[in-house]
Amino acid sequence: MGLPKKPLFMKQKLMRRVMISLVPIIIVSIYFFGLRALVLLIWVTAIGILAEWFFERQYHKPISEAVIVTCMLYTLTLPPGTPFWIAAVGIIFGIVFGKEVFGGFGKNIFNPALVGRCFVYVSFPEPLTIHWVKPAAGFPGGFALWLTEPIDAISQSTPMLIFRETGQMESWIKLFIGNIPGSLGETSALVIILSAIYLIYTKSASWQTMLAVLAGYFAMSTSLFLMGAPPIPSPILGCLSGGLLFGTVFMATDPISSPVTMEGKWIYGVLIGIVTVIIRGYALFAGGIMFAILIGNTFSPLIDETVKLYKNSRKKVAL
Repeated sequence: MGLPKKPLFMKQKLMRRVMISLVPIIIVSIYFFGLRALVLLIWVTAIGILAEWFFERQYHKPISEAVIVTCMLYTLTLPPGTPFWIAAVGIIFGIVFGKEVFGGFGKNIFNPALVGRCFVYVSFPEPLTIHWVKPAAGFPGGFALWLTEPIDAISQSTPMLIFRETGQMESWIKLFIGNIPGSLGETSALVIILSAIYLIYTKSASWQTMLAVLAGYFAMSTSLFLMGAPPIPSPILGCLSGGLLFGTVFMATDPISSPVTMEGKWIYGVLIGIVTVIIRGYALFAGGIMFAILIGNTFSPLIDETVKLYKNSRKKVAL
């Protein structure tokens, strides 16, 4: 008798629950921006799976289902009109340099989806920061379109870009529902919040990390806003725009690249929230959550070690 055939994919219930939570966001992205969103997602997922398979086959390991989550998250952070070749370059870079160089699944320091997104953001700034499309309205919306109408004027760009250029912000209703220009999965605060509730209910993501990010964001943003700092928008409107909620729910809570200690999660989350406000207001980038989470990933191991050392020292004092 021959040896049993090894499975192609590693079964991961946690990752499947994250995939389920992303389905409504994908559907909404198709409605607002067109069927190209779905095709882009399929393309990125296929490339991402191949990239991981190329490395894992050398060690006779199955492909992790986490790579599918990575591909979904990465795609949802892209503008609707992102060229397919740029999307492919980004996901390959994210998986190779954000995951495989550290030894594969469970060993990566940084969130691979954000590594890929950051790489294409700084390498191809024009298609990633200038070329946006209008959201569809009515029925069937984007379900009957390949891609919605493009936008060229800054006055009709994404909410954070508009604010940086004009000081004006979209209404909270539009920001909450999501019928605004932006990246595929980051526009609808309503759907992201519903997905967050599902993840928390199924214990698939840390509510402590989510709450800590928002606490750090609101503390820093409110302080600067009340002091009259001109680059800082209203904390509520800022929370509903720029991908803050999407990053908080799906990226900051990545169980591999975030702290495991309870105290560490709070420190890590608050750090991300504070840094997000600083980058948004004073750096060259309109959005700050992407870079803030990668900075948080950098300090994650140190935060956990510091918390453990502090606890051990307290135990010794108690003895």
